[in-house]
Amino acid sequence: MSPSDLPVAEVLDRVTGPRRAEADELVAMFGEVSGEPPVVWAGRILGFGVYDYRYESGREGRSPRLAFAPGPTKHTIYMPEQFSERWPDLMSRLGPHRASKVCLYLTRLTGVDRSTLRELLERTLAETSSQES
Repeated sequence: MSPSDLPVAEVLDRVTGPRRAEADELVAMFGEVSGEPPVVWAGRILGFGVYDYRYESGREGRSPRLAFAPGPTKHTIYMPEQFSERWPDLMSRLGPHRASKVCLYLTRLTGVDRSTLRELLERTLAETSSQES
């Protein structure tokens, strides 16, 4: 995955209705936490900052420090591996969500505790900063 020159507005304009305002809110929050402007990755992901990583296996790559993809049915927030199992204190306070191994899915931001979401982003940022090779 790599950053592109696609305008951020083009990705945001794909989202309509209440989710568009939520996407704008997420852009602001991610920007505040990271201190970085959004950049489009893979044609649909808004990434904030960048880091290079290397696994013990030797595989290496580049990834945004914080990232989310706004979508027509949910917002997908990219998180560190096994985040929900490692941070149950935050997950229990977050509000309505679904989680997979590396993604947090928010259908709507209604009911989501913004301070808890911000803390999740701060932990993610700290983890991606410590993993940089």
